[in-house]
Parts: sequence; C-alpha cells; structure tokens
Amino acid sequence: MIILRSILFNTLFYTNLVLQMIVLSPFYFLAPRKTAFIVPKNWARSNHWLMEKIVGTTFTIEGLENIPQDGYILAPKHQSFWDTYALLPWLNDPVYILKRELMWIPIFGWYVAKQRMIPVNRGARGKAMVAVMERTKKEVASGRQLIIYPEGTRRPAGAEPAYKYGIARIYRDLDVPVVPVAMHPGLFWPRRKFLRFPGHFKVRILPPIEAGLDPDVFYETLIARLEKASDELLVETVRDNPHVPLPPTAVQRLKELQIEGKSA
Repeated sequence: MIILRSILFNTLFYTNLVLQMIVLSPFYFLAPRKTAFIVPKNWARSNHWLMEKIVGTTFTIEGLENIPQDGYILAPKHQSFWDTYALLPWLNDPVYILKRELMWIPIFGWYVAKQRMIPVNRGARGKAMVAVMERTKKEVASGRQLIIYPEGTRRPAGAEPAYKYGIARIYRDLDVPVVPVAMHPGLFWPRRKFLRFPGHFKVRILPPIEAGLDPDVFYETLIARLEKASDELLVETVRDNPHVPLPPTAVQRLKELQIEGKSA
C-alpha cells in the first residue's frame, strides 16, 4: 500500500507542479512580484493537501511567534525536498541564493527570476561573490527573508552535524537575526528515495539568534541550539510514529541518546 500511495503521490506532485506553472503563468507574470508570490504559496499548500490525503502525512508548526517582522535569515535543517518549499505559506517574502543553472530551466527559471532570487556560480570567487553579497544585502534590507540551509545539502535524520562556516560569514555581513528551524521531514520523505511514509511530525521554529555576535560565537550557538532541538524532535517523532523505518544515522543517534528505534 505504501508503494502504491508513494507512486500516486509522486505522480500527482510533479503533475501539479507542471500544470500550475503553465496554467497560472499569465496571472503570475502579469501581476506585481509580491502579488504573484500567491502562486508558489498555493502550490505549497496543495502539496501539503496531497501529502495528507494520499500518503497520510501531516505536520504542525510550533514557534511562529519567533519570526521577526523585518529582514532575517531562516536557517532550517535540510533533510528532504519537502523542506525546500514547505514553509512558503508562512513566509512573507523569502529569497534564496541558488545555483545559476536553475535559472536556465524553461518556465521554472522564469518563475525564479520573477521573485528576484539570487543566482550564484558555485565556482565563483572574488568580485562575483562580492556582487552576490551586495545583492543579498539589498534584498534583506528591504525586509525579505533569506533562506539558508546551514549544512548546505540534504542529510538524513540523526546524521552528525556538518555545518558550513559560510552562514557565519553571511550572518556577519548582513547583520540581521538568524532563526533556526528544527524538523524531521526526512523520516517521511527520505532523500533519494521515492517512498513516502504516513505519520505526523513537528516543525519547530526556534527563537532568533540576535544580530551582532562574533561570527565564531554565532556559529557555535547555532549548532548547539539547532542540534539540541533536533535531538528532542527526533525522540518525539520516533515515539509518536513507531511504524516509520529509520535510517542508520537515526538509529545510531537514538542509541547515543539511549532511545531504541526501528531501523529501515
């Protein structure tokens, strides 16, 4: 049953993406930029509905009151494709720094350009990166939310921390608060797998780390707070969803926390 539901969900997920991008293009490209952002928000909501109705996966968000009013950096744990879009309905005007190659994808790249996302050549150095940071400063100063995954790439639940120091440099240069976000969607939508598992999990938005700290102090604070919250949520999620198969990293972490879990 899980295999059939996963196939159906994946099919409808990508069909939903393509259809909405095509059908809603006239409104999206003719509307003002911030008004047009309704389209990605509603796409994210429709994906949540598909996930709930087809797979049986739901979630709740804790800590929305921790989101600042002005520009800030959102720093979520990154485990799944789910967390690349899931929070869009609750964000006012997010901006991503993304691979410039994504801008070359027909229609999708045009959508991204409309929202003034910031392309970067990952191999760039010097003046190119200075230009990216200047553009980022301008967007965040206008009140936008910069979304950065501190570990850079998707990692399985329970994996050892692998934070990139780049977020500390960006924190220093932008001089805005950082809002850590702990969650474990990777237990229900695993990376590099087509299976989707039913259950319920929490997204926990932590209090902001204030601007102006020494970058090294900020870096250690971010890791400590986010890993503590991630451990707590891992224990809660496994306790509330004993049927969900766990990756070896989660099993090992639960053993370190002296909690038993069912392996995948």
